Order: sequence, then C-alpha cells, then structure tokens
Amino acid sequence: MNVPSYISFFGFSESPFSKEIEDKDLWLPPSKVALVDDMIEALSTRQSIVLSGDPGVGKTCVLRALRHRLPEQGFRLTYCHNATLGRRDFYRQLCLALGLSPSATAAAVFYAVSTHVQELSQSRLHPVFLLDEAHMLHQDTLDHLHILLNYEWDRTALLSLILIGLPELNDKLSLRRNRSLQSRIHFRFAIDPTTPDDTAEYCRYRLAKASFERDLFTSDALTMLHEASGGSLRGIDRIAMLAIRDSARRKKKLVERDCIARAVEQHADEA
Repeated sequence: MNVPSYISFFGFSESPFSKEIEDKDLWLPPSKVALVDDMIEALSTRQSIVLSGDPGVGKTCVLRALRHRLPEQGFRLTYCHNATLGRRDFYRQLCLALGLSPSATAAAVFYAVSTHVQELSQSRLHPVFLLDEAHMLHQDTLDHLHILLNYEWDRTALLSLILIGLPELNDKLSLRRNRSLQSRIHFRFAIDPTTPDDTAEYCRYRLAKASFERDLFTSDALTMLHEASGGSLRGIDRIAMLAIRDSARRKKKLVERDCIARAVEQHADEA
C-alpha cells in the first residue's frame, strides 16, 4: 500500500484530518462537551430534544459523542437519516432499524413499532430515535410524530425523540399545525460555529493524533483557515488537508497563509 507523500514528508503516523476517527477520539470544545452532558441529562429523564445548527458546525460529532457516552445498558439508539420519506415509509424504515418486519399499512407499521417500544421499556431499555436532516421531514410525517411521544394519555414517555437539522427546523416546528409535537419537546439546543481558539485547538488535537507534536500552521494561516471555513469542522478538515498537501509539494515544513489561500480556491472549485 502506497503511503501518501505528505504523510512521509511531515512524518505523520496517519492522515491528520481524515473522517476515519473513532467516537472516543472525537474532539469537542468545552461548549459542545457541556451540550452532550445536557443531552444525556435530558434523555435520562426520558425527554425529547431538538438539535439545530448550520452545516458543518459539529452536529454529527455531538451525536457520535452522545452515542459513545450514553450507557448501553439503559438505552437503545436508532438512527434514521432519510428524512424525505413519507409517513408509511418512515415507519417501515423504523421497523427495519429495530429488526422488525415491516407491514403493508401505515397503521400496522405504527402498531409494530409502538408494541416493540413498549417491550423495550418493560426490559428497562429506553428507546431513543434520532432523526437526522429533520428540517426535510414531510408535513404528513410531522403530523404523526407526536403520536410516538403520546403513550398512556401522556402519563409515561416510552421513548425519546431527537430531531437534528438546520436552524429552519425550529421555524417548521413553530407552525401552528405542529404545536402538538412542539409541546412535547422540552429541550432545544443550538450548536454555534467554532471560535478562532477552537479552530487552533482542533488543529493541534488532530495533528497530535497523527503523532505530530509541533506547530504546523503559522498563526496567520490559522486565522485565515478559521475565516475561510466559517468555523465549520468539515470545512477546516477539507481546507487544512488541501493546504498540507500543497505545502508538502512545495517542500515547505510550515503551512503558511499562501498555502491556505490556494487551498481555499481549490476547495471553492471542487464545491
């Protein structure tokens, strides 16, 4: 297997800004660590959550950290990523995720899911359904979601729902038509972009994971990287890697501002 030239040039043990990172090794700034703590506390009381933020601000990182820290013996997580499904297909996907056989009708599918949820509750496993890209949910699915949170005349919460999406998700939930669902979701968290200090710390962390313990980016390069990425971790990863490759090709041991500038142009061309 050929090792990329930039890895050998800088002496990395691995690609420093790769997506391939274990949940336990994820970096989170203090603000997001506190957010994960708040989400765990909400789920421990069987509450439902809305988690919103702009693209790339770290929603997926927060969810992965939540998955890593949530006690396996007390919770059953089901992740659904296809928010554009209609109501029946949405429940069929839930059935498949839960290991159930989908039925032919929406009513039968819902009955299978709700019965299974009750069985999990009786076994002391609290079900948590994570619905990603929830701002794209069809209205007919939203019309039905509150039923998932309405068991035994609202006396008992047999599952928690986590809706994850862009900020416009909050606008959709605030519509009068969705007030029943909105009233059953008591925790709403918004993720802000990283700060310049967060960006610098994140880069140092990812470089250290690749066994690189010294500064690689100049201070003005880090400033430009933060501004160009808009504080998006996804943007930082992409631009930083392009700049590292550019520096290695030019035999430069530091990533300077001009390398970031070229990486930003390349990133814009590939977007």
